[in-house]
Amino acid sequence: MRILVYPHDLRMGGSQLNAIELGAAVKELGHEVILFGQPGPLAERGAGLGLEFIPAPAPGKRPSPSVISALVRTVRERRIDIVHGYEWPPALECLAASKLVRGTTAVATVMSMAVAPFIPKSMPLMVGTEQIRQAELSSGRRRVHLLEPPVDLAANRAADEVDVDGFRARWGLPEDVPTVVCVSRLAKELKLEGILSAIDAVGQLAGDLKVCLLITGSGPAEAVVSERAERVNEATGERTVILTGELPDPRPAYAVADAVLGMGGSALRGLSFEKPLIVQGERGFWELLTPESLPVFLWQGWYGSGPGSTGPGTHGLVSILEDLLTDAPLRKSLGAFGRSVVEDRFSLASAAQHQTELYRRSLAGGSGMGSGLWAEAAAGIQYTSYVVRRRYQRLRGHQPAEDFNALPVAVRADARGPFVSREA
Repeated sequence: MRILVYPHDLRMGGSQLNAIELGAAVKELGHEVILFGQPGPLAERGAGLGLEFIPAPAPGKRPSPSVISALVRTVRERRIDIVHGYEWPPALECLAASKLVRGTTAVATVMSMAVAPFIPKSMPLMVGTEQIRQAELSSGRRRVHLLEPPVDLAANRAADEVDVDGFRARWGLPEDVPTVVCVSRLAKELKLEGILSAIDAVGQLAGDLKVCLLITGSGPAEAVVSERAERVNEATGERTVILTGELPDPRPAYAVADAVLGMGGSALRGLSFEKPLIVQGERGFWELLTPESLPVFLWQGWYGSGPGSTGPGTHGLVSILEDLLTDAPLRKSLGAFGRSVVEDRFSLASAAQHQTELYRRSLAGGSGMGSGLWAEAAAGIQYTSYVVRRRYQRLRGHQPAEDFNALPVAVRADARGPFVSREA
């Protein structure tokens, strides 16, 4: 098969990393895979994995006529079988291009915490959690499949090629101080609440316990995070919170961690390095991954909403870290457990096989012309409603930056979250 993979952008982020690594793994299975998109730091990552990169024009409003035109030209010249868009703008642009080139099939992957309702229900769709898949089935979508975010187990492991000593020296990380690591985009939606809570938690712990919080990433909330970190460092008189900015290769950060805070793909990469994981969510959610809590995360993904089992917000995280950072055998056993989880269920090689099979099914299947047109017309009405609503929100100054992460399926399913606080 000839496949074009189109991430929503090529800045550092979980969805686009999944797109690139999966594309490269599918290429290893003998298929031709091209990476298409806005130039960004991850284009180099794709090239390093052997993917040809074709730059897209600047999009402007989405879906973008100029991008669709470039897609059509590329699909015709390269005789592409599958155009695969990640997140809703590329999904709609791939769908439009496939309608203009006979014999091409468009598929979509959504790794956001909810699916845009204007992705037509006739379009083959892959989502990252079983909870979201069930929500989409309940909405009337039939061509929806589970493809959990995969991990390259060979690249993401504690090994000699990861320069831990050099990384410690660069960032001033002493070996005798427990290091808590958070690798995350510093986004206002979905991420910021937990990052600020983590900074406050290590600030509280630092009075009784030596601890360092290392935050790796950049984004629109960087100034807010930096201000909170500086406040804690002034209060403790130490470099309690260290911000590295975005790193082209964050693997050394995972490798030096005594514990990892994260959600989504970042959480899984932490597990791959055999580190105990504290899953980050919203509305005060923090939960340590254990054999007992694993089933919840396999259902709803590496995220939560509402207080975890140790209590809400900073208080709950402090309680988890106090136990974890003072118990080396516990950290070792939970790290080994986490690595076994990703080996058993989240292998990149297995995901590539599954992805390839879904491509074949999409090429062989297809809804009837009538049902496809009906689904696309219904999606068009929903998209128009979305645009009108966004304009209204902009006028009122309430436009969310990442709106399909603003109200995750997990929040709609249970605003309190899956765990009952011990304080309840």
